Amino acid sequence: MDTKILNTLEYPKIIHRLSQHAATSLGKSAAESLQPVSDLEAVKRILQATDEAYTADRLKGSAPFGGVVDISAPLHRARIGGTLNPAELLDIAATARGGRRVKKHISLLHEDNPIPMLHAIADQISEHKPLEDAIFECIDDQAEVMDSASTELASIRRELRNGESRVREKMDQMIRSSSVQKMLQDSIVTLRNDRYVIPVKQEYRSHFGGIVHDQSGSGATLFIEPEAIVAMNNKLRELKAGELREIEKILQKLTALTSDYVEDLIFNLDLLGQIDFAYAKARLAHGMKATLPRMNDRGFLKLKRGRHPLIAAEQVVPIDVELGNQYTAIIVTGPNTGGKTVSLKTIGLLSLMAMSGLFVPAEDGSQLCVFDAIYADIGDEQSIEQSLSTFSSHLKNIIRILSSMTSKSLVLLDELGAGTDPAEGSALAIAILEHVHAMDSRIVATTHYSELKAYAYNRKGVINASMEFDVATLSPTYRLLVGVPGRSNAFAIAERLGLARSIIDHARGEVSEEDQRVENMIASLEENRLGAETERQTAESLRREMETLRARHEAERQRFEEQKDKLLLKAQEEAREAVAKAKREAEQIIADLRKLAMEEGASVKEHKLIEARRKLDEAAPEQQKSKRGAAKSAAKPAKIEAGDEVTVYSLNQKGTVVEVHGSDATVQLGIMKMKVALDDLELLKSNASAKVQQPKLAASLKRSKDDNFKMELDLRGENLEEAILEVDRFLDEAFLSGLAQVAIIHGKGTGVLRTGIQQYLRRHSHVKSYRLGNYGEGGVGVTVAELK
Repeated sequence: MDTKILNTLEYPKIIHRLSQHAATSLGKSAAESLQPVSDLEAVKRILQATDEAYTADRLKGSAPFGGVVDISAPLHRARIGGTLNPAELLDIAATARGGRRVKKHISLLHEDNPIPMLHAIADQISEHKPLEDAIFECIDDQAEVMDSASTELASIRRELRNGESRVREKMDQMIRSSSVQKMLQDSIVTLRNDRYVIPVKQEYRSHFGGIVHDQSGSGATLFIEPEAIVAMNNKLRELKAGELREIEKILQKLTALTSDYVEDLIFNLDLLGQIDFAYAKARLAHGMKATLPRMNDRGFLKLKRGRHPLIAAEQVVPIDVELGNQYTAIIVTGPNTGGKTVSLKTIGLLSLMAMSGLFVPAEDGSQLCVFDAIYADIGDEQSIEQSLSTFSSHLKNIIRILSSMTSKSLVLLDELGAGTDPAEGSALAIAILEHVHAMDSRIVATTHYSELKAYAYNRKGVINASMEFDVATLSPTYRLLVGVPGRSNAFAIAERLGLARSIIDHARGEVSEEDQRVENMIASLEENRLGAETERQTAESLRREMETLRARHEAERQRFEEQKDKLLLKAQEEAREAVAKAKREAEQIIADLRKLAMEEGASVKEHKLIEARRKLDEAAPEQQKSKRGAAKSAAKPAKIEAGDEVTVYSLNQKGTVVEVHGSDATVQLGIMKMKVALDDLELLKSNASAKVQQPKLAASLKRSKDDNFKMELDLRGENLEEAILEVDRFLDEAFLSGLAQVAIIHGKGTGVLRTGIQQYLRRHSHVKSYRLGNYGEGGVGVTVAELK
């Protein structure tokens, strides 16, 4: 991309902001070398890296780049055999450790929130913990070789400290002597040339033996190494030389170890630079409140509330613009300082940012195109040195653009045709626009010429646009209005400023009728646009309100469903508990009835049976009671008389009414009579209708099978006499019901009840044969009788 174009669109300022977000010099270097890319797939890849870093930064913050520095120079020296100093080795270890931490950070993040591209880069970072440990064991945080680096170094330093202690002790004794103190300038011990000395007055030089190492600026003080400690200082010098030799050995050893990993570490630097660069782009996007654009290579761009990134957020006015679908050229007209140039730069700069893998300050859903080149002629390029006028310099730039552009280029032209005669300038501008349009390039141009409004109106694929101007405040709003040509507003401004009405009317008379019609048409379009804009805002407000209501309704519906499910589960649980309780109480009632029957035989009192039935009613679950009550209330009331066949609700049994007295009735239920309330009965068959249908001359009684008649009789617990009466009645009922076989349950017991019943069956007129029950029928506890 042409550097001049990048500077014109202020692209370097974006790069400068980007580099400031880099955490390392590696990322900063990558940011500073960033250039737009013209390959769609490449742009998509770098945008994906930015998007993944944006997600990672939002979820877990930046990667831990602490300690990572550019160590390429010391690595190169290690490769060619040079010895690295402690600070360089410390940087190498810190960078290796930082790379390992970055790799772990991204790997853990990838497990929960997939970031495949960043993970693929980080996964290539090689780990060299042995090198890290070796360096950190020898060099401390202040880049000093530690005593523990080697046994020999520890021994030398221990002896050195002991020697220094002895020297200082010896000299302290000297300066504390009263005879010596009068000769000293100060009672202190100091160092000169790494040797311990004392400050002696010039006049006492002859009283001291030893070596003079220095003197003060005035010459009044001499720094003398007393003869008594010369040998001791010499020993210290030897130890320090040995210390330096041992340190050199340690550094050479660590450098040799580093040289084994040079290639891996250089490759790590490149990977860490890529990751830091991606995070820098993410942080820039956060700062600009930018979004990921959708990219294409078919010359289509659509900005939704696009903002110029270099204008303060509280001042910038977003623009909406679409280019490359129904029209490939936009002609923007309007007054000066209305924002035409800013709109032009916004389109160009956001396109460059997207082509560089950066998010753009626009709303979600914005689309941008990968152009092969972006050309711009913006601003005053008058050159005094080259004797070029404004018009000439613009024209020269346009000629260069026309010779270089292709059908996949974006051309931005500011004040096209300006700087010369209006008639010729407008004609030239139309010719240039026509040429660019014929090349199928995408073009956005600004102009003052009204002739270009008509050109855009009549030319297919070209559309007018303007910068909105508020006549009431005589100030631009900086809003780009696509589809509406700009108005000069000169007369309106003059009138608002107080110019005499007669002068304004005279000026209007000087305007041609055709130009007046154009202005009136534009005014009408503007009025219609404002009305449509108001309606759109109202519709948008209603849409948002409806979406809010829909979301609220959906949330309430979901809460209702959850509450309904909870209530249903609770009701089912309560019903299960109620049924279980009813079963337990019913079993208890049945057991009590059996015990009562065994105690009192067949002479069970009626009031006891009614009491047992009441308990059974109370044991029934509430759901069943309400259902029975509903059925009773739904049934039509009918008069019940003696002889009617009825159903007893509470017992779910059929019977015959023996007599009716008040609100109760005595009902025959098999061998048992019970007093039942009339509202607990349902009429099945009236005795009156039976009397009408009964033949008067009946020689025999034929009864059809009763579906409710049981095919078995349980006599367990009864004595033989009562059992014989029950069997006789049971056999009569079974015979009248047309049954072919019945079962009499007498139990096993002592066998007295079984023997007596079988003897009775042997001589009964309705019995054809009898046998003991088979396996599954009750065995010897049951006698099965075949009826005739």
